[in-house]
Amino acid sequence: MAPRERVEMTASAGLSEPRVGSLEERMTALGGPLALLRFPRSGIFPFPIRAEFSNWRDEQESWYRTAVLFDQSEHMTDLTLEGPDSYRLLSDLAVNSFDGFGPMKAKQLVVCNYDGYVIGDAIAFCLGDRHVRVVGRPPAHNWIQFHAETGGYDVTVRRDERSVQNRGKTRELFRFQVQGPNAKTILEEANGGPLPEIPFFNIGKLRVGSHSVMALNHRMSGFPGLEIWGPYEEKDAVRETLLAVGEPYGLTPAGARAYASVATESGWIPGITPAIYSGEPMRGYRQWLPATAFEANLILGGSFVSDRVEDYYSSPYDLGYGFMVKFDHDFIGRPALERLAEQPHRDKAWLYWQRDDVARVFASLYEQGERRFKHIEMPAAWYGSMQFDRIESSGARLIGLSTTVIYSSNARSFLSLCMIDATDAVNGSEVAVVWGEPSGGSANLAVERHAQTSIRAVIGGKPFGARTQGSSVSR
Repeated sequence: MAPRERVEMTASAGLSEPRVGSLEERMTALGGPLALLRFPRSGIFPFPIRAEFSNWRDEQESWYRTAVLFDQSEHMTDLTLEGPDSYRLLSDLAVNSFDGFGPMKAKQLVVCNYDGYVIGDAIAFCLGDRHVRVVGRPPAHNWIQFHAETGGYDVTVRRDERSVQNRGKTRELFRFQVQGPNAKTILEEANGGPLPEIPFFNIGKLRVGSHSVMALNHRMSGFPGLEIWGPYEEKDAVRETLLAVGEPYGLTPAGARAYASVATESGWIPGITPAIYSGEPMRGYRQWLPATAFEANLILGGSFVSDRVEDYYSSPYDLGYGFMVKFDHDFIGRPALERLAEQPHRDKAWLYWQRDDVARVFASLYEQGERRFKHIEMPAAWYGSMQFDRIESSGARLIGLSTTVIYSSNARSFLSLCMIDATDAVNGSEVAVVWGEPSGGSANLAVERHAQTSIRAVIGGKPFGARTQGSSVSR
């Protein structure tokens, strides 16, 4: 679906949503951005692959102990830019520097609104001169396409939508990740010899049996490996070859349940609130986006509740992206980020949840009525597209927000990524995560009636930190 298409909405949860054309119109008809993001609907970002190939515990452990095969062919949107202004367009929007960017290089792209808050991120693959393929969740793609169409750039745009949105069309490319301690051995055997030297976040070429593939060196799980891609019609053959070669080395295909948990281990916060729902400078963009856009169907969840949508936005510094922000070029949001850089901010950290408190939540399943606590799904426990749970100090003072809680079979722990006030982000400190929603739950169809509770957690660094240096974004 191209962003500019206008499709009428259907009924959801017994309530009829407005039949309007743009995101701005739909938001206004419902009563504002928070009414839109809290409208009763169900569902989170879908991974349209098998839930499990074996079991999610062994699949999780494979990227730590042997090697994992992730299938990323279906759930991400691809946006291809070609033309003289391709690099200039991206440089005008991204906080990143594009100095030295060119063919066979890649970059984690972060784009912000005019106030310096993140709209989205994605990976930009430069496949040829002025030929860039941006891959990831749709918010960054939509922002880029809007400016490509309205900003006077000499550039062409082509979209290859994620499978849940592409109306039965076949994807253009397959995309796999082979990650883990044995990944290099497996890929060398599949290649028929030593791998080419591919520096971090650079692109190279290799073979998988009789098939030629492209490869990016980045570490989605936090462990060594490559992301490989090629023509979609070769997907099954490449997969079968990899699994056959990798079987003696413990290569394990991972399903959607394990895949949904890898981001937390690796350190990527995927469920951000695109910073587009407020502000007069963003109105034209909201009028351009259709009422059916990705951004129109997101769901807020969690124990943190505010009456300001801006309180759900994140800066690059909150998300651990401060090192990417480069003031060597002009870009949307630069003046605001220069100010934010000097102000107090939150740090990204991991929270390790206290086992007895988690066990108490599961034990409450035996309680009657609303005395039970909010169910903790496994391995990925969030139930909103963007979920923010309160982190409190010993005095019940709000000091941060917890996101993307998972159970990690590798860490043998429930853990979550968080954004926590820099002054409170002290490794080893104990904090409390407020689990469950106020007043017994919300209108979110994924939320049962429950009682709110508090779970102790310890602030810590990245799991397996000694073995995960150089890791990058999951998607």
